[in-house]
Amino acid sequence: MVEWITSDGLTDYRTAETWMEARVAEIASGNAQECIWLVEHPPLYTAGTSAQAEDLIAPDRFPVYPTKRGGQYTYHGPGQRVAYVLLDVGKRGRDVRCFVRQLEDWVIGALDQFNVRGEIRPGRVGVWVQRPEKPPQADGSPAEDKVAAIGIRLRKWISFHGISINVEPDLEHFSGIVPCGINAHGVTSLVDLGLPVTMNDVDLALRQSFDTVFSPSR
Repeated sequence: MVEWITSDGLTDYRTAETWMEARVAEIASGNAQECIWLVEHPPLYTAGTSAQAEDLIAPDRFPVYPTKRGGQYTYHGPGQRVAYVLLDVGKRGRDVRCFVRQLEDWVIGALDQFNVRGEIRPGRVGVWVQRPEKPPQADGSPAEDKVAAIGIRLRKWISFHGISINVEPDLEHFSGIVPCGINAHGVTSLVDLGLPVTMNDVDLALRQSFDTVFSPSR
């Protein structure tokens, strides 16, 4: 059984990290269930283990939190659903690449419920949507924007950190960083795509798509 926890309001980032660290230890010792924790954060930037200093464009704009998750710089803030994923990957095959692909498929399945086609791209972290209404890329292919980010860490084969989906954040806040080190593409949200969805709608979609991707035997 996976426990689902939803926190109201804005959750302090260091408080979230401390909670995850403790829960990971409890899951690893068999004293707690796996869980998905749904939160929103106040505006902030986080730096993953691959973050490059030059990608932090506005270091004084919002608090910046170095973190041990994989990836580069990302933004969290109101209107963005962060899903912290605390699952036992050791019981799910011990295949980290497969687990990351499952996270991607989970997001894509949730977006599909809003008739949004999420896609992944080799060498580009996150989930992307094509924007044919925008000018094409230099190679003539359709413009693409990122709608969701993924960054995890494992300890004793228990995952933590997770995914973030842009529901209705202030997209201008992303301008203070090069999101995930990628400056050739933009960032979007479900509302920016013209979908009048709420955070509760997204939460329901995540729950409905979760069981189609994850199971205790994987």
